[in-house]
Amino acid sequence: MSIASSGTAPHAPSDVRIIGTVGAAHFTSHILQLALAPLFPMMRDDLGVSFVDLGLLLTLFYASSGLGQIAAGVLVDRFGAHRLLMMGITLQSASMLLMGFSPNYYLLMPLSILAGIGNSVYHPADLSILSQKVRHERLGRAFAVHVIGGNIGFGASPVFVGAVAVAWGWRWGLIAVGALGLLISLWVILNRKALETEGHVARRKAAEASADAKPTPFWQIIMMPVVLLAFLYFCLTAFASAGIQNFAISALTEGYGMALTMATIAVAAYQVGTASGVMVGGVMADRSEKHYLIAMAGLALSAVAVVPVAYPSLHAYVLAGFICLSGFFTGITMPSRDVLVRRAAPPGGFGKVFGIVYSGLDIGSLVAPMAFATLIDLDMSRYVFIVTAVALFLGIPTVMGFRTKKHHATV
Repeated sequence: MSIASSGTAPHAPSDVRIIGTVGAAHFTSHILQLALAPLFPMMRDDLGVSFVDLGLLLTLFYASSGLGQIAAGVLVDRFGAHRLLMMGITLQSASMLLMGFSPNYYLLMPLSILAGIGNSVYHPADLSILSQKVRHERLGRAFAVHVIGGNIGFGASPVFVGAVAVAWGWRWGLIAVGALGLLISLWVILNRKALETEGHVARRKAAEASADAKPTPFWQIIMMPVVLLAFLYFCLTAFASAGIQNFAISALTEGYGMALTMATIAVAAYQVGTASGVMVGGVMADRSEKHYLIAMAGLALSAVAVVPVAYPSLHAYVLAGFICLSGFFTGITMPSRDVLVRRAAPPGGFGKVFGIVYSGLDIGSLVAPMAFATLIDLDMSRYVFIVTAVALFLGIPTVMGFRTKKHHATV
């Protein structure tokens, strides 16, 4: 039975409530993800550890988040996405809050792992809820709000946490952002009825009545070519985005001699461009059925836009403009990307598919620092942008695997 025709699809006010609550949850994920890094200078002096030691906390976080997403996807399909979302946001928020009370560095390590496990639920849970609860004609914009919520969290995190830390110390910075996360988790819990999705147990009776309703086993899903291609797509695009977001400032200042302020503006322009592209891409995704063409064209144009940045002879404002354009075209792809992944999911397998493919984000984010930091250390800063463009181009053929995939509208 299709969502659109089941008679149970929510009306516009329900859609707004669902999309807003899921967007708030994704905001929480991102504001908590970025809370630690701005505090590293304060934490190093107070705890008497090195930046390498503090970097290990992020490695533990992203490793547990990436590995946990696959398991979270299975649990989402089994027990319902809303339950996993409530547990994940509460666990991550509480872990970050407890870091503020940690008496030493060593207790921060298990708390980082717990925070990563909490963070692992968002993509499989959020996108499963949106896929099952929001009307098809609004799905592109729903995915766009989800992405923008995360982007706002990234932007707000260093400002919020940094301001609290400057006033009262790094511990209070973590306590404050953890408390904010717990408040939002309470909002999610209060809206649990609107977010409720069925798990395997609730679908068992339907499965007995219809063979089509039986959930697809995990091993079959993970071996689907379209899922493997989507996983590779996420690895490559996350790798490319990390090159701009995390290393463009260093590349532009160290290799190009650009002023730190201007380099920071260029990266901020990338974020603004991405957010603008996501808004445009959400509308495009709802008005088109050729989502693979939108994704492929967006990646190609993003790659073309970033290539000129490899030429340091260009004026700083021109470089910033191309970086902004690259972000804009990348943003356009994101809602269509999520719609394509939803189409790849068989009945009862939304969580598994989203969990598998979105773990590629963490894998790409883990590999990127080693590659781009090495280029900068070798005085090859311009190659940061060349490698970024190559990664985007390599992502284009992975999208072609979605072309013949039929749309799954069943739940």
